[in-house]
Amino acid sequence: MTPETIVLELARIEAAHLAGLVVQFDELLDESADSGDDPAVLRLVPDAYEDPEAAREFREVTESDLLGRRRSDAARVLATLGHVGELGDDLDDPAFVEQVSIVLDREDVQAWLRTLAAIRLVLATRLGIVNDDEHDHDDPKYGIYDWLGYRLDGLVGALDA
Repeated sequence: MTPETIVLELARIEAAHLAGLVVQFDELLDESADSGDDPAVLRLVPDAYEDPEAAREFREVTESDLLGRRRSDAARVLATLGHVGELGDDLDDPAFVEQVSIVLDREDVQAWLRTLAAIRLVLATRLGIVNDDEHDHDDPKYGIYDWLGYRLDGLVGALDA
């Protein structure tokens, strides 16, 4: 049985960065509605059939709905983050490292899981990662990708608790 709510602990700086990533993700989805050929967005709506024509037809019918749900999930994540990610420009401000608690209900958790996984897929595409073992975990350019994986693992673990 899964808990009714999960309390996620984040530093404000993490919340701010996450909010920024979610906003960028939403902007990417909006931009792709015009072009439709971004490989990172296409990875979010993979081919359902091996036959290229059948895959194209299926995508035409489902892509808008799937990406709309992704936008809805992203909006829910931003709503749950609320103002906790708002920070000033003073890097010496102790608020940057202050821990904040974000209470998530079941639907929130599902939206978080889907959104973090989708952002991670976008990053994997941009970084050329096909398999999670294909990158150097000590290379800083993969830091956000790994951090999202850490947060996903933590949420899944909390659901299993």
